[in-house]
Parts: sequence; structure tokens; C-alpha cells
Amino acid sequence: MTEESARGGADGDESGVVRRDRFSGGPARSFLSSLAADERIFEADLEVDRAHTLMLAEQEIIDAETAGSILTALDAIEVAGHDSLPDGEDVHEAIETAVIERVGADGGKMHTARSRNDEVATCIRYRLREDVLDAIETTLALRKSLLDVADAHAETIMPGYTHLQPAQPTTVAHWALSYEGTVRRDTERLLEAYARINESPLGGAAFAGTTFDIDREFTASLLGFDGVVVNSMDAASSRDFLLETTQALSTHATTLSGLAEDLIIFANRGFVSLADDYSSTSSIMPQKKNPDTLELVRAVAGDAAGNVQGLMTTLKGLPRAYNRDLQRATTHAWEAVDAVVEASEVAAGAVATAEWNADALAAEAGAGFSTATGVADLLAANGLPFRTAHELVATAAETSAEHGSADYDALDAAAKAVLGEPLASSVDPDAVTDALDPVESIASRDSQGGPAPEATAPQLESGRDALGADESTHSELAGELETAHTALREEVNDYV
Repeated sequence: MTEESARGGADGDESGVVRRDRFSGGPARSFLSSLAADERIFEADLEVDRAHTLMLAEQEIIDAETAGSILTALDAIEVAGHDSLPDGEDVHEAIETAVIERVGADGGKMHTARSRNDEVATCIRYRLREDVLDAIETTLALRKSLLDVADAHAETIMPGYTHLQPAQPTTVAHWALSYEGTVRRDTERLLEAYARINESPLGGAAFAGTTFDIDREFTASLLGFDGVVVNSMDAASSRDFLLETTQALSTHATTLSGLAEDLIIFANRGFVSLADDYSSTSSIMPQKKNPDTLELVRAVAGDAAGNVQGLMTTLKGLPRAYNRDLQRATTHAWEAVDAVVEASEVAAGAVATAEWNADALAAEAGAGFSTATGVADLLAANGLPFRTAHELVATAAETSAEHGSADYDALDAAAKAVLGEPLASSVDPDAVTDALDPVESIASRDSQGGPAPEATAPQLESGRDALGADESTHSELAGELETAHTALREEVNDYV
């Protein structure tokens, strides 16, 4: 058989195996093509082709010899690589064309009982699983870095802020654990997205199923999926799993952006020094050390949010079942996962290697009368109505702002103004002195989830436990994919 007839006609070099001559040319051909972008799912498509071919043979829809020839051709195509593929509208057509070139017309039997619609949906899910596992792995690394910082700095006091104004003293451990909890939820969202990705649409065909006696559960198992997307129209057309994943990545990018912003501000104030590997210098000012990598981490959140918006806008008006718009949709997910994975890796490294300036942090921990809330709490604990205590401390704060310090004398003067009597009439002066001390203030905040070392200790323990559990889950999921890949290879070897 000639190459032309194998490709489907005298104009086969242009039309490939999918489009008839009427649709084989014209200026829109390159606009339709996704072949270059499909390099990402090249290996996924080969695996899907193998699983489908094995199923066709097991169901006796094609004979074993034909299956063996197709599977051998697929191996050769994999070795040759994506760049060796013939021109095509997409990677699926190009691979099928390459199979037919090697096998002859019988190579076209590989496409029996399926459509490119369910094929591409399966390839996307197959590849996306690996990408999401990579993203999860970076969240685990970041959580470990944050937990290590918390462990090392349980008693390192620092200023805490609201509205970027000094608010209350806290510890580096408390700050780090606040982000660990958020990143932990980011991990959970990605794991939940993974579970919904891990269902096979293969066998849904164009959208209305097939007349052939196929075994969808068999192909799902060969490809390491937990099961199938049952409804064939849902299988071929739905991309909610793509949107959910991109949204989860965007949420994590938002977490990373906040973390990066904090570290940038802390570096500016001399509270933390970033490692040189995560910094740069100015092209003209050699004395400068810039937190450039974290600025880029911060920017990724905007990119990821844009990916969510672009994907959602593409999907929002699509009717059932398959529409070519979906070819543009997938790019948003690939861009998001690549950018967020890289940003997450950088954030983990920056946190792990940063050096905290304990002296500078301690010096600022009490700035702006940040222990005022503790004093108000002390007064309330000694019987003063909290609002009255609040007013008293606020009056002292105004005086302190004028004189540049908050001390017992300012509080005593405020008590005389608000209560008409000295502060000692309401509370023990030594207790007030302790409440004004940032270290003592932190030690007193030992409620669940608070910054006192005895309160951060259980947070650290639960964080370690959760990290260990999620690391095990990640390892199990990755192992399941590897086991499926090995099993599929063994099945193929029985035919080639």
C-alpha cells in the first residue's frame, strides 16, 4: 500500500487520516492545529492508544496480530519522539497517521470504537494527574519548611500586624504555622481535585457511546484510573475537573503571594535575610539585595487567577456535547500548573534557607504599644468592664504616641483621667508591668491556636502528623500510577 493510500487519498499528505479532501487545506488548517501544543500529552496519548488497542484485542474486536503490529508501531513512534510525527491537526491524528504509515490500513483499526473526543479527554486527565501530583509535592515541601521554621523559632518573638500597623506581639513560630495551616488546605484541595481527575472518559466515543462491545473498566484499570466517567456525553464533553484543578492551583498561588509579600516586607525591615540563591542585586547599585524571586512568586497569583478566568469564560457558554473551544481551554490549566509548581518550589526553598534576625524582631515586638490588648484584658480580668478598659488603654496609647513610649506612668495617668483614681486601685502594678512586656504578653496567650510556646507545640505536632499522612497519600497515588504503567507495559509485551 502506498503512503498516499494509507493516508486516505491522493492528497493524503495534506489531509492525514481524519479530514476528507474537502476539509484538508485552506488558511484555517494551521489555526485548527494543536500539534505543537500537544507535545505535553504525547506520551499520554501513546499510553491511551496502547490501552485501547489491548482492550480491542481482548474483546476480539480486532485480532491479536493486528494489535501486535499497532502496539509495535506505537513503541517505535515513542522512540522517535514527538518531533518526528507527521503533520496533523493534533497529536492524536498525527500518531494515528504514523501508525498507518508503519502498519498499513490495518493501523486505522486502532481508532475503532472511540472518537478523538473521548481520547483527548482521557489524555488530558492522564497527564494532569502527574502534574497535580507534582503540585502536591511542592505543597508538602513548603509545609515541611514552615514546620521546621516553627520548630526552630517557638520562642522567637516578633511584631504582629493588622493593616500593616503594629498590633500585637507574636512569634515566628505562630506566623509560620499560620501559613502551614493554609498550605495544608491547599494540599487537601489538590488531593480532592486529583480524585475527580482520576476517572476515565475513554469509551464515551464522540459522546453517544459505541455499538462495539467494549470494556471501559478494563481500559480504566490499564491506565491507572479509579473508575470511569459513566455517562458517555459527560465523559467526552465535561471539563469541570480542569476548572476545579486550575482554581485549586490559583488558591495555592494566592497563599504563596501572601507568604511572599510578608517575607518581602520582613526583609525590608531587617527582620529576615533571604539566602543569596533567592535574591539578586541591582544592575547599578551593588549594595542592594533584592527579593526578586519572591516578587515573581507574588506575581504568579495574578497569572493563575487569569488562567481561571480564561478557562471559565471559555467553558461558560458551551453546549453539550463536544465543541472545539475545548482545545483552547486546556492551555490555561497547563500554564497554571507549570507556574504555580515552580513558584511553590521557590517559596519552599526561600522559607527553608531564610535567616531570622531575632534581635531586630525583639526590638520591634513591642512597637506601637502592641501589648495594649493584653493590658486591656488584664484590667477586664480584674473586674473592669472591657469597654472601659479599652477606653483607658486607648487614652494611654494617645499619650504614648505623643511621648514615644508606652509605660506604666502613661496607663496610670489614663486611669486617673478615665476612672478618677490611680491604676493601682484596679490592678496589681507588677501584673501591668508583665503585661507590657512582649515576652510575658506572648506567654499569657496560651489559648488554643495562640502564640505561646505551649500553644504552638500542639499546632506543630498536628502539622507534622498531617504532613506525614499527606506524604503517605501522595506516595501511594504516585505508586499506583507507576504500578499501572508497569502492568500496561507487561500487557503490551504479550503482543509485541
